[in-house]
Amino acid sequence: MAEFYKIKQNKIYNEEIQYFDYKDIKTLQKYINSAGKIDPRKKTGASMKHQRMLAVALKRARHLALLPFVVK
Repeated sequence: MAEFYKIKQNKIYNEEIQYFDYKDIKTLQKYINSAGKIDPRKKTGASMKHQRMLAVALKRARHLALLPFVVK
């Protein structure tokens, strides 16, 4: 095999985040782009499990008006 392929690392696993708290706005804002959308897995570097947990926490924060749905 070729040696130039880079093994993809789960950034969230490396940071040892066990649970995304919807009240922790500073952490959640890292995973939202400038338009207010949730960043995709390729950009966040998260596994499917962590991406789902992240999406649920972001949606809960939006429903409680802690984060905006759309940024103008």
